[in-house]
Amino acid sequence: MSKVHVTASVNEEAVEFLCEPQETLLDVLRGPLGKTGTKEGCGSGDCGACSVLLNGRLVCSCLVLAVESQGAEVTTIEGIATAEGLHPIQQKFLEHAALQCGICTPGFIVATKALLDRNPNPDEETIRYWLAGNLCRCTGYDKIIRAVQDAASELAYEA
Repeated sequence: MSKVHVTASVNEEAVEFLCEPQETLLDVLRGPLGKTGTKEGCGSGDCGACSVLLNGRLVCSCLVLAVESQGAEVTTIEGIATAEGLHPIQQKFLEHAALQCGICTPGFIVATKALLDRNPNPDEETIRYWLAGNLCRCTGYDKIIRAVQDAASELAYEA
């Protein structure tokens, strides 16, 4: 089978790559594009560790074929921080110790960004619902929820 040429934008940078038709976006991000912040957890869309934004929509990159990113804007965990430093979401995860081994953390942060982009003032039930696709085997979810609530408050204050 011949490789497919794909052009896309990853973290606001134009990229081009060749991929096999069956390769996932996760494979290409972690491989040729070197975006290793996006983690592989389950490979079946059950854990959320590989969450990215595809044209602003939260997706599990292990379930998206790389060819489907043709012409798309992909945002990974590396695209959340700015040149000035950590995004407030990332900072709040640190402040609240809402992480442990780190495998799930990028997915939680990307999912939180997607949530707060759509709903800047979510209640706890909405946060828990929105993050239900992300699994953590190390921590309880309470610190994560508090980090999201605090990030929402800070981002609202900055706006």
